[in-house]
Amino acid sequence: MKFDELDTKMRVFETAHDYCVLPGIYIVARLDGRGFTKLTKEVHKFKAPYDERFRDYMLDTVEHLMNSGFDIIYGYTQSDEISLLFSLEDETFNRKTRKINSVLAGEASAKFSLLLGDMGCFDCRISQLANIQQVIDYFRWRQQDAHRNSLNSHCYWCLRGDGETARKATSIMDGLSVADKNELLFQHGINFNELPNWQKRGMGLYWEEYKKEGYNPVKEETVFTMRRRIKRELDLPMKDDYSGFIGKLLGY
Repeated sequence: MKFDELDTKMRVFETAHDYCVLPGIYIVARLDGRGFTKLTKEVHKFKAPYDERFRDYMLDTVEHLMNSGFDIIYGYTQSDEISLLFSLEDETFNRKTRKINSVLAGEASAKFSLLLGDMGCFDCRISQLANIQQVIDYFRWRQQDAHRNSLNSHCYWCLRGDGETARKATSIMDGLSVADKNELLFQHGINFNELPNWQKRGMGLYWEEYKKEGYNPVKEETVFTMRRRIKRELDLPMKDDYSGFIGKLLGY
C-alpha cells in the first residue's frame, strides 16, 4: 500500500473525535496539577498552607502560557490550578479541543518542571461558555473555590500543628461551620480577614498597555511608543467588583 493511501486510511483513527469549539463561543481552559499534594508537601516540602515560592512558580507558569502562541486575555491561578480565558477571536489550531488541551498541558508541565527542578505535570480541560455572563460566573466560581480552600487549608494546618493526624484533622473539619472555622483560626491567633488577599482570592494576570520611552537619533528627541505587558494582580476584587473586573477585560 502506498504511503498516501495508508496515511488516509490511518489518519481517521486520530481525528474521528476531533472536536472544535464553535465560533462565537468563549473558551476557558483549566489546568490542574497532577499529584501536587504529594509533590509539594512531601517531596519538596513547601511551606503549608501557602508558600510564596510555589506561588511565584505558578505565576511564572501562567505568564508563560499567556505567551505560548494563544490569544489569552486573562489568566487566573489559585492553589495548583490555572484558568485561561481566550479571546473570542482566537483561532489557534482551528479551535480544536484536542490540540488546545495537549499543548497547554505540555507547556505548563514543561515550564513548571524547569522552575521546580523536578517533574511536575498538569492536565487540562476546556469549558465552552456561550456568553459573557457565563464567563463571569466561571471566574466567580473559581474565586469562591479559592476562598473556601483557603479557609479550610488554614484550619487544617492549624490542627496538624496541634498534633492531630491527617485523618483526625479532616474528621474535625467535616463537622465545622464557616463560623466555627473562623473561630478556630482566631484561637490560633489568625484573623482570616487579615490574611493576604492572594491566599483568599487567587491571582490574576492580564495584558496592559504602557508607554515605552525611546530616542530618535535622527531628530535627536525622546519618543514614546505603546507596548503591551502582562500585569500581575495579587489583590483581586471580589463578588460584584470581581464581576465588573472580568466584564471590563471583555469590553463589557
